[in-house]
Amino acid sequence: MNYIDYIVIICYIIGFLLLGRLFKDNKTSKDYFLGGKQFGWFPLSMSTIATQLSAISFISAPAFVGLKEGGGMMWLTYEFAVPLAMLFLMVFLVPPMYKAGIVSVYAYLEKRFSASTRVLLSGVFQISRAFGTSVMVYTVALILTSVMDIPMWQTILIIGVVTLIYSYQGGMKAVVYGDMIQMIILFFGIVICLVAGLYYLGGWSDFLMSMDRTRLEAVNFQSMGMAEGDEFGFWPMLIGGFFLYASYYGTDQSQVQRLFSAQDMGTVKRTLLFNGLLRFPITFVYCLMGLVIGTFALTQTSFMEAIPADKPDLMIPVFIRDFLPNGVIGILLVAIFSAAMSSLSSAINSLSAATVEDFFNRDKSLSNEKYMSYSKYAALFWGVVCIVMAFFTGDIAKTVIEAINKIGSVFYGPILATFIAAIALKRVNATGANVGIIAGVAVNVYLWLFVPEVFWFWWNAIGAIVTLVVGLLVSIVIGKGDKSEAIVGEQDWDMPKVIALVLFFIGIVMVSVAVPYIF
Repeated sequence: MNYIDYIVIICYIIGFLLLGRLFKDNKTSKDYFLGGKQFGWFPLSMSTIATQLSAISFISAPAFVGLKEGGGMMWLTYEFAVPLAMLFLMVFLVPPMYKAGIVSVYAYLEKRFSASTRVLLSGVFQISRAFGTSVMVYTVALILTSVMDIPMWQTILIIGVVTLIYSYQGGMKAVVYGDMIQMIILFFGIVICLVAGLYYLGGWSDFLMSMDRTRLEAVNFQSMGMAEGDEFGFWPMLIGGFFLYASYYGTDQSQVQRLFSAQDMGTVKRTLLFNGLLRFPITFVYCLMGLVIGTFALTQTSFMEAIPADKPDLMIPVFIRDFLPNGVIGILLVAIFSAAMSSLSSAINSLSAATVEDFFNRDKSLSNEKYMSYSKYAALFWGVVCIVMAFFTGDIAKTVIEAINKIGSVFYGPILATFIAAIALKRVNATGANVGIIAGVAVNVYLWLFVPEVFWFWWNAIGAIVTLVVGLLVSIVIGKGDKSEAIVGEQDWDMPKVIALVLFFIGIVMVSVAVPYIF
């Protein structure tokens, strides 16, 4: 790195500080947390995808595909369930919640069940999201520190403080439009790395001759995820992934808050459609980038020696540092910063929304002035918490990243099942819902501790089924004694979009199966 790269990074930081100032005039909760409900489908879609394409994805996924032992293009199977999950959300789950006019998704559960259900799930979200975000910040800072001449603590502060300032000032508008800019920068960075990798390999033909063809197998129809090391099978990734993505995009405040910010239901549908169609092509491009750069590392001794044997995730940062020209290095490091800041800004805004809505303004008693004051204090609080926790994550981060994914899968299924029951099952009451959540989570924890051969993707489906069955049985046994206002949603079919998502699902599976024959 030289002064050109630092100038690029400094300009980027100044630009995002100005972004917060640009959107600082938020007068109501609708402005601060929902952007005045003025967003169109394009910025919302770009924002949603930017949050998903985190710095960890930009760094770890290519390393998995191109370098990690046992890795390869099977990473594509993470995307199989996305179109079907978007279809389910568009038709069934999101319309009744959007029409309810809520800010916090957990408010819907109080309308249907009880305050205890709302507070319980909101609390779980806040704790897990803050913890996961802090680990992400720490991990990205650790990787950047290894390739930049900047101390660890400064890297954490740059990511954390800049994101906190523009999120605090600009609210949801700064988050969404910031994410849109960061998404463009990130994808531009992926393309640069891909083209540069092909250049150093001597072109596409030399890449095809040099690559490890065992890494091309993407789909395994035999693996059922029922034995240790037996992962990435078609069925666990599809079924478990469906419950995971439906829950994450449809019941996690950090994601569904964007849908609540849409100007109308048509915008919500287009946002879900676009997200269902765009994720796979982007994932395919950065997997191809990983395959190219991994092949270059395996054929270039000096490059391979620069990557620590126990830290293959450094493949992309080392490539950026050692093989790209100054100026471009700055742009690529900005791409990594962008991905980290996108995830952090989303977390800060959604955490503050859940805190104020679910703990301080449940009865809608706060004046507008107090509401805005509480909202900004909550944003400041959660931003500081995430930054401080990042300093204390320490060396456990490498193992915690996988643990965070597992923790999410412990809860995602039961949470999704609770919302399904709220919308579709009139017989389930508050007591049944709460007992069902506890039972679903307990079963998943048991699988984690005592049945390690069950692939954790399955937990999402198992937890959902257990929660629904237990919740329904308990409700039938005790009868209707709790608050149980039926808020049954009408299925909102939009056949052209439904057909597009189904055909796209079939298409991405076929493309993935054909990968060994394409290359």
